[in-house]
Amino acid sequence: MPYTEKQERLARYAKALGHPARLFILEFLESQSCCFVGNIVDELPMAQSTVSQHLKELKDARLIQGSIEPPRVRYCVNRENWEEAKALFQGFFKEAEIIANH
Repeated sequence: MPYTEKQERLARYAKALGHPARLFILEFLESQSCCFVGNIVDELPMAQSTVSQHLKELKDARLIQGSIEPPRVRYCVNRENWEEAKALFQGFFKEAEIIANH
């Protein structure tokens, strides 16, 4: 495959962040540190099943993590991967700027 591991990871994060509801959820979780699905549903004007689908996308990209506390699921930002995602995006845009200026 012609893609680097770095490109693969950046694309995975970009896909997960490709919907405004997921951006909202990530920002909300950052401000709360951790919370239950119901708290997120209360903040977004969408059905719990839709919120759960967005949470699944963020979890699949490893930007958030969930822990089961019966009968609820508690979500938190995966700090290590979130920091990696931010660094990858910053590096990508910095490289793009260098290329554009040459």
